[in-house]
Amino acid sequence: MSTLTTNYLTPTGREEAWRFTPLKRLKGLHETQTDIADRISLTAGALPHGVTVTHVATGEQSPISATDDVVVQRVRAIAHVVTLVTIAADSVIDAPITLMRTPSGSPEASRTVIRAGNHSKATVVVENVGSGTLAEEIEIILEPGAQLKFITLQEWANDAVHLGKHHAIIGRDASFTSVVITVGGSLVRLLPTVEYSGPGASAELFGLYFAGSGQYLEHRIHVDHNVGQSKSRVNYKGALSGDGAHTVWIGDVFIRAAAEGTDTYELNRNLLLSDGARADSVPNLEIETGEIVGAGHASTTGRFDDEQLFYLESRGIPATEAKRLVIRGFFLEILSKIGIEAIEERIMNRIDGELASVVIA
Repeated sequence: MSTLTTNYLTPTGREEAWRFTPLKRLKGLHETQTDIADRISLTAGALPHGVTVTHVATGEQSPISATDDVVVQRVRAIAHVVTLVTIAADSVIDAPITLMRTPSGSPEASRTVIRAGNHSKATVVVENVGSGTLAEEIEIILEPGAQLKFITLQEWANDAVHLGKHHAIIGRDASFTSVVITVGGSLVRLLPTVEYSGPGASAELFGLYFAGSGQYLEHRIHVDHNVGQSKSRVNYKGALSGDGAHTVWIGDVFIRAAAEGTDTYELNRNLLLSDGARADSVPNLEIETGEIVGAGHASTTGRFDDEQLFYLESRGIPATEAKRLVIRGFFLEILSKIGIEAIEERIMNRIDGELASVVIA
């Protein structure tokens, strides 16, 4: 075990970045006096040709980005070994590269770096299951022309706490797709962030979350359009049911003065299934240049579409079943982005199981 002693300021909850987060439920991951284990908790399945997974000392793999997040700073100070996933240049990997988390149950720190070589094409899946207390950083480098789909599955047990940052740097003419699925855990707080290192790069960030009674799920997205001729799309959807269910979505897009030709749009939609649930949604757009293709955002939070329900019920479908069909349709757009049928079915089955015990208002 390692105890970190630094000058980092422990969040108080008054900071903008922490104003929604219930700090008392973080199991001390944000507090410098808490012991956090340095542990390699990700293991790879069978690796196809062109992919290697190695473990290197942090001195051999320095962080690729700056951070002011105290949890990420703690991870960097504690984790002495980095899991390095390398996808060879020009390789086309048809089978998904799967990394499975095996948590210990005690607080632990994990650092991972994924590097997609020039003009490579691959899908990486990170699966988080079981009971755990995790502080995590995943950094992703897309070299010029690379195409990478990055899928993270938070299928935690109901007592898990997970704080993580996923940061991608996208090279010239590269394309990055992120799919974040959060359907488990007592508290999950994820920071998917993107920046660009060359023109012609694009990012698509998709997310799906389902919060039940007492669950707190927070996703804070930041897209930094720091070079010109780049594109981004953000689309997150969430549903909430039960007393004390709380979700937070923050979408920040920053278009710098040098980022002429930027094309961006972000969307967040939340479906409230019962009384006592709360969804906070805050889209932000900061633009320093008027020479852009387009920029916009939208956010909606509400209950069922009465017209959809009327249409289904008018065809003899009972009201309860009609509502569940609407929910499945609501999530289908995001689920289909995974592109792996077995995972899509597993996630939908878990959501169906949650819905089975929900009295939908």
